[in-house]
Amino acid sequence: MDRNSLKTLRRSRRRIGIRKRVVGTAAKPRLAVYKSLNHMYAQLINDLDGVTIAAAATNSKELKLDKTGNSDAAGKVGELLARLATAKGVSEIAFDRGGFKFHGRVKALAEGARKGGLKF
Repeated sequence: MDRNSLKTLRRSRRRIGIRKRVVGTAAKPRLAVYKSLNHMYAQLINDLDGVTIAAAATNSKELKLDKTGNSDAAGKVGELLARLATAKGVSEIAFDRGGFKFHGRVKALAEGARKGGLKF
């Protein structure tokens, strides 16, 4: 196997292990994070009902960012998601990093959500 396929295999295994433990409810939805090379995506999910409560991304119309693949942009996505969540009445969440390591852009998104008022 080449290096990239091993990387995706390890990430998918981490993701499965995380999803076994983290479940979103109406009172405490799951904050699911996905990062691509150019963008960051985050959404609040109620797994019991199968409903997305709020979603934000670096390519959202509300943000209007010049550079989308850096930690500053990820932090702004976290703050936007926190604003949308508090508007829907959500204050506490369960964090699902999606198999990504908790550093860099994923950590910046989490800190932005905390700064916006969400409790992990």
